Amino acid sequence: MPNAKPLIAPLPPMDRARQVTESLARYIDQARLAAGDRLPAERELMAALGVGRSTIREVIRHFQALGVMETRKGSGTYLLKPITSATIHMPLSVETASVRDALLQTLEVRRGIECEACMVAARRRTAEDIVNMEAKLDEMERVHLLKGTAGEEDLAFHLAIYDATHNPLFRQLLEQMREAFERFWEKPFDRPDFARRSFPYHRTLFNAIVAQDTEAARRETLKILDVVEEDIKEMSK
Repeated sequence: MPNAKPLIAPLPPMDRARQVTESLARYIDQARLAAGDRLPAERELMAALGVGRSTIREVIRHFQALGVMETRKGSGTYLLKPITSATIHMPLSVETASVRDALLQTLEVRRGIECEACMVAARRRTAEDIVNMEAKLDEMERVHLLKGTAGEEDLAFHLAIYDATHNPLFRQLLEQMREAFERFWEKPFDRPDFARRSFPYHRTLFNAIVAQDTEAARRETLKILDVVEEDIKEMSK
């Protein structure tokens, strides 16, 4: 029919989540929320933005990955860093039918950024950064020796390194890339020994950063990521 009105297609979930991300950033900016302030409850956000609980939670997880929000059990979601409508949010996606290929593609990009982050951390680390990194490393080693694996503690150690760069973009970018690994982290491909061989290189990486030896920091980072790549290829056969 020539006079029929065109149909308006609903927004795809990805676009909806992006719109909610932008709307929430604008709200935080306009409400002048500061670090430490609590965000409206999940139910309030659902009603105000006209979206479901799953979309709200997806957006909150996105901001958590950027290191600007924190959800405290039984208390709510809190702002860790100020957000404005001009804040850069960089959603990353890899479209491939193979989990193995997606992880390897992500690792290729991570390798360059992660090496640079460790070298910058070696140049800029402060005495306080060293204390923080060593505490995270000690805990990682304790759990690893106790259980044979320490995925969460390993991540915490690397986040401490990114913080030692004093450039928030390193943590934001690398945390988003690590999302591709998260659901395989504790038992990747049902293999709890994933990347276990990289364990000793974390201490040598820390030593290089403390010594402000940028080339050694780069070298030890590559050793860790080479083990990750080898295990992805081997364990996904």
